[in-house]
Amino acid sequence: MRNVYLKFYLTEKRQHNGSLLYEWLLDEARRSGATGGSAFRAISGFGRHGRLHDESFFELAGELPVQVEFVTDSTTADQLLDSLRAHQLNLFYVRYAVEAGVL
Repeated sequence: MRNVYLKFYLTEKRQHNGSLLYEWLLDEARRSGATGGSAFRAISGFGRHGRLHDESFFELAGELPVQVEFVTDSTTADQLLDSLRAHQLNLFYVRYAVEAGVL
């Protein structure tokens, strides 16, 4: 089955509407019709600003990268992205076509 893989990159302590952003994204995707999603915390990483985030730096507690990902149909992915644009979130994401199924 043809689907869309949608992944967002953010930091673990980032918030939106009083919730952690990765939790809010999972809820928003569910409301948009996604059948599943996951959030993963990285042990180290850097983003477009070039600053390294690593769990060994005490002063960067809560700044570790988080990936939130979904495999869903194209229509649901479009609805989710439209919703995020309406909330004016500044989020980096990747989207590409994938084949997914259950055996």
